[in-house]
Amino acid sequence: MVVLGGFHHVKLPVSDVHKSLEWYRRVLRLDLAIEFVEDGVLRGVALTDPARTVTLALREEPRLAAQLSGFDPVALGVPTLEALRAWADHLDVLGERHGEIAEGSVGWLIPGLIDPDGIEIRLYTLQEQSASRP
Repeated sequence: MVVLGGFHHVKLPVSDVHKSLEWYRRVLRLDLAIEFVEDGVLRGVALTDPARTVTLALREEPRLAAQLSGFDPVALGVPTLEALRAWADHLDVLGERHGEIAEGSVGWLIPGLIDPDGIEIRLYTLQEQSASRP
């Protein structure tokens, strides 16, 4: 039987790996796991959440990062609506612009969180909607 067990990691292009590394650490609370150094220059990083359930890689590719500006290639899972509300509060404290919690096709989401290259990162609940409202 051929089986997949989830994603190993997602890789995003960035124009400035140092600037993006700082943003993803500060805003999404990701920890640096691996640095990719080529010819003595940092060209990429792998980041993970404290529980090691999500790995996001950033690779310095300015042309590709510019092409993804305005697109939302990643939706990070948040366990519950209550946890999503906590993320909204966290983003507000940081002064990070984002959309209001909205009903998605399945679950709830925070749209409109934009990284330094204009790439939208969405936070999405892993639970379906219930009678409760955001």
